[in-house]
Amino acid sequence: MSIDVTLEDHILTIVINRPEAMNAIDPQTRIALYLMWARIRADDDVHVVVITGAGDRAFCAGADLKKTMPPSESFAELLLMHNNPGNMTHGFGGTDKPIICAVNGYAMGGGMELALACDICIASENATFAMSEARIGSIPGSGGVQRLPRTVSKSNAMLMLLTGDPIDASEALRIGLVSKVVPRAELLATAHQIARRIAQNAPLAVRAIKRLVTQGSDMPLVHALDLDRYMWGLLRNTEDRIEGRTAFAQKRKPAYKGK
Repeated sequence: MSIDVTLEDHILTIVINRPEAMNAIDPQTRIALYLMWARIRADDDVHVVVITGAGDRAFCAGADLKKTMPPSESFAELLLMHNNPGNMTHGFGGTDKPIICAVNGYAMGGGMELALACDICIASENATFAMSEARIGSIPGSGGVQRLPRTVSKSNAMLMLLTGDPIDASEALRIGLVSKVVPRAELLATAHQIARRIAQNAPLAVRAIKRLVTQGSDMPLVHALDLDRYMWGLLRNTEDRIEGRTAFAQKRKPAYKGK
């Protein structure tokens, strides 16, 4: 299999498993990732997702150019046909469940776009990030042009996009591309520690927060604040919100049900 998937304690871990190709995305892997987003949306037992790459060299080196030939379909077919797995990052927008990316080594081109589409990104000390598409006469085609300036400053985004130059983990931390940099041996454990802290919170509240951040970032502030108040009202009388307050008063761990 081009990806390995495990589910434990409400945490779904996805490992891109093509280390011999630096975990580059071939057609089989692209389809597998696309289908995985459907499972994430549908499976209520999944509360948090962690995605990483196999081996020590690379998280994902982007598209596997040796196996990715020009499509036979017209651009109109690719753009408009339903369930088209052409853009592997589109599925991220369809879930309110948090996604954590653990970058172990190279995150190049589409690999960096995959990391950008996640909600939280941490990196190992040997991580390297780059979007070098301009060097080969193309553009980042899976959301990188739009997501990078929304993640770091416009100036830092333009510097990376226009030069195609790589940056190391310390620079990625400095510009806000990643939240943490840890030794390689601690990377996945750190990602799972974060995932467990999220998974122990009330599921409805966690998903509401992600939805508010995602939708609110494209709204005028006054409209985003109205959306916050609406979502607060939806959560006000939920079983989980009452359980949270009851558990706090009784000095015990809450038992959330996602209701």
